[in-house]
Amino acid sequence: MANILLERTVPLPLDEAWRRITRWRRHGEVVPLTAVRVVPPEPTRQGTVVVARSGIGPLSFDDPMEVTVWQPPEDGVPGLCRLEKRGRVVLGWAELEVRPGPGGRTRVVWREEIRIRLLPSLLDGVVRRSSRYVFGRALNRLLRSP
Repeated sequence: MANILLERTVPLPLDEAWRRITRWRRHGEVVPLTAVRVVPPEPTRQGTVVVARSGIGPLSFDDPMEVTVWQPPEDGVPGLCRLEKRGRVVLGWAELEVRPGPGGRTRVVWREEIRIRLLPSLLDGVVRRSSRYVFGRALNRLLRSP
């Protein structure tokens, strides 16, 4: 099991940072070899399932994630989204949080626990490093684009 923590401080209001990191289809545009669909379609709420399809051809797999916590930021109160991974290949959870940061900026936190079924724990370090790289780039791109 690999644990990942990504943190960014951005010059955006809480609600705008939240909107940018929870536009699920946009995740598919910034993560290589990935397409994202949402069931049911927007708006997101508890029980929504976000399905990331990753890979190429026969080497593709679905990574369904159910939204189990959906608390958008409101009146300066932090926002939190928790997704539980429900797939046959990728297991674990992810949390996306926005909270007030220094100087009127927003602190964005992405926490994730990821396990690839049938992959030995000996390779957790590789999963951690590659996930931090891919998700870190994705988070940067999500926060930069309106």
